[in-house]
Amino acid sequence: MAEPDKPAMAAAAAAGAAKTAGRSGRSTELPEHLKVYKGVWVFIEHDRGQVHSVSWELMGEARKLADKLGVEVSGVLLGGPADKLEDYAKEACVYGADHCYIMRDPVLQGYRNEPYTKGLTDLVNQHQPEIMLLGATTMGRDLAGSVATTLGTGLTADCTELNIDGRALAATRPTFGGSLLCTIMTLAYRPQMATMRPRTAPMPRRDESRTGGITTMALGMIETDIVTKLLEFIPDANRNTINLAYADIIVTAGKGLKNADNCKLVWDLARVLGAEVGATRAVTQAGWMDAERQVGQTGKTVRPKLYIAAGVSGAIQHRVGMEASDVIVAINTDPNAPIFDFAHHGIVGNAMQVLPVLTEAFRSFLDKRIRKVA
Repeated sequence: MAEPDKPAMAAAAAAGAAKTAGRSGRSTELPEHLKVYKGVWVFIEHDRGQVHSVSWELMGEARKLADKLGVEVSGVLLGGPADKLEDYAKEACVYGADHCYIMRDPVLQGYRNEPYTKGLTDLVNQHQPEIMLLGATTMGRDLAGSVATTLGTGLTADCTELNIDGRALAATRPTFGGSLLCTIMTLAYRPQMATMRPRTAPMPRRDESRTGGITTMALGMIETDIVTKLLEFIPDANRNTINLAYADIIVTAGKGLKNADNCKLVWDLARVLGAEVGATRAVTQAGWMDAERQVGQTGKTVRPKLYIAAGVSGAIQHRVGMEASDVIVAINTDPNAPIFDFAHHGIVGNAMQVLPVLTEAFRSFLDKRIRKVA
């Protein structure tokens, strides 16, 4: 029996190893036909004449990614005859886009998953971007999942940070209930897709001198092709008016307040400061506050000028929703609480005792300013 050619076997094994990753045996090499994919795209979400601000926040992030890759940033706009898509495209360029793709069709008047999925996937297949970003809104989450499935590519949802590793998008998001952060890369598929929640990224600066080109493309779909029908838009008159994401000052209650009655101390301080009231997951789960007030990975992401955390431990799940605040003031009895690791100012003390003192101090200070102005 002839002996096997050991050098040849070793070379074959090495070649196989280069094409597989871990136990899954999945390829980590980008196929040749996908290496032509270039550029960073942002899906620009709009509704009833207004562009969602998360689209401009993502435009700023896309600009950073594109500059590292040496490619262009493009905005993608889908809509109907009544939508001012060209105006939105000009605005996109002001915020950092080099180019915009517009798809206008009567069936795209008002969001429906089926025509929007077809429109966006057709644009991707035609123009081949390497990265596509969407806001993690109700619309963005619905659309991103169906587009990624249709294209057979990867999607990282609710990212807290986006970066470039080589030519791959490194998308960071919380995992294991918010107790850890993981970075995910889509190595062998294109486009690389990610969603990011509103207020996770800062609003980019406007540059009124910027302009860009526009490419239009037809959808090629008729109303009878679509299963769902948009009959009427009925605004919710009883919709909660809590606006945590865009508040300048937030006072947040943590489980360290011990019971629901003590949350009144947070409300008192917020009233004096003209602030919104936030809560941790533990507080909303205990029923002390409405779920709409939750700050964190499974709640709202905020970027206020001042964030006061009373009785908040500072677990990762909460941290990712508020660490971008300009100034963080933490009140906690435990000097080793995680929140003191990233707070700008810390008060080691009982929040039930500290909050009334802060409230009175702020009230006195603001009253003096008002009298002085008067």
